[in-house]
Amino acid sequence: MTADSAILAVVPEPALAPPTAGWPLFWRRFRRRPLAVASALVVLLYALVAAGVWAGGSLAPANGLAVKVEQRHLDQRLRPPSAAHWCGTDYLGRDVFWRTVYGVRTAMYVGLLAGVISIVVGVVLGALGGYFGGWLDAFVVWIYSTFAAMPTLLFILTFALLLGRGLTPVYIGIGITSWVGLCRVVRAEFMRLRDLPYVQAARVQGVGDGRLIWRHILPNTLHLVIVFFTLRFSLAVMTEVIVSFLGLGVQLEPSWGVMIAEAKERLWQGVWWELAAATAAMFGLVLALNVLGDALRDLLDPRLNSAV
Repeated sequence: MTADSAILAVVPEPALAPPTAGWPLFWRRFRRRPLAVASALVVLLYALVAAGVWAGGSLAPANGLAVKVEQRHLDQRLRPPSAAHWCGTDYLGRDVFWRTVYGVRTAMYVGLLAGVISIVVGVVLGALGGYFGGWLDAFVVWIYSTFAAMPTLLFILTFALLLGRGLTPVYIGIGITSWVGLCRVVRAEFMRLRDLPYVQAARVQGVGDGRLIWRHILPNTLHLVIVFFTLRFSLAVMTEVIVSFLGLGVQLEPSWGVMIAEAKERLWQGVWWELAAATAAMFGLVLALNVLGDALRDLLDPRLNSAV
């Protein structure tokens, strides 16, 4: 019996595919956590609101929500919350509630795109460095060490200054500066998984490197990607608010950061409702994402499954 035959005899062919039986167990455990379920529903509600705002602006650009939130009624300036204006009006007479609702689209848009960019960069570099090793791994380590040494917020502000104001510089700047943590974790997982018996058996059978990475190793790191995306989403939302608050982010459409920046000028007049609305909306989304991310980490991390 050759060495190759011995490996194939020890590891049967069904073991080549990563196990998928853990997902039904995950859903059963997830349903037992009411706080995690509630957080998921809150995030889903925000997503539906963002989709509704986007659809309203796309299907009816002439008289959609984007026009409604910018309508100025100077005779109704700085009105407190009432039945006509649930969250009051701002210094131009614009409805604060609808501006807050429109800000959900901005936050979800930035969080989603920044999260996708960071995941793509982190997973690709981490997988290549962890699987192939050698000079490629040394290059990946050098790249993420360089980015880790950069002040993230200052880098994003510089990026916004170079590309101008708007959503694009914000989510690109956040995305290309927030992948380092995921890259490190994915690299370590690939270094561990590439030497497991089922991967070695697949390699003996002639499976190429691309298929090994895509079909046999990468699926076993999805729990890390899901948790990272959830937590990175909330960080991207907060970063967008900070950048817009400083006047370098979104300026031509409603944003929670812009609303907070405008509201702080009138706090001394007792006008608190605009600041409260934007802050409450941001707090609700970030809190739900963090609680959901913690629950997913506990449920998807194999080292913690025994304690769940």
